[in-house]
Amino acid sequence: MSERNDWWTCPTESEDGRLVMVTGRRDIEKFRTNPRFTIRVEVTWPYGDTPSGMPDDATAKMMEEITDSFNAILDKDPVAVMTGIYTGAGERNWVFYTLSTNIFNKKLNEALAPYPLLPLQITAENDPTWAEYDEMRDLSEIPAED
Repeated sequence: MSERNDWWTCPTESEDGRLVMVTGRRDIEKFRTNPRFTIRVEVTWPYGDTPSGMPDDATAKMMEEITDSFNAILDKDPVAVMTGIYTGAGERNWVFYTLSTNIFNKKLNEALAPYPLLPLQITAENDPTWAEYDEMRDLSEIPAED
């Protein structure tokens, strides 16, 4: 069994060959086996292209603070779980699985309240088999949990 908040990070490439750092969460089984967590929500922050494709220091710091805020809110009320973070090629993408887009929206707004308005793009789709999560694990070549 995995530790709570057990994450891995590894490099990969975007479709155009640029560096993307993938961070994935291992301890998701209680969410994945719950048949109500079938909606995948992706929150994307396009931060602009830098020579390295990575965010500048100030942006990276704010992204980490927001990640911590997301996790703190969801630890208190686990209506969703953050399963992955992709950073590189000019954007940060947080991936969540949730049981309700309406409740998730409220938690998202709560987590982002202390921050300035950001150019976020939010998409949601049904993913009852957690296909994106499996693809992230395959992309990262991380073995499945025992």
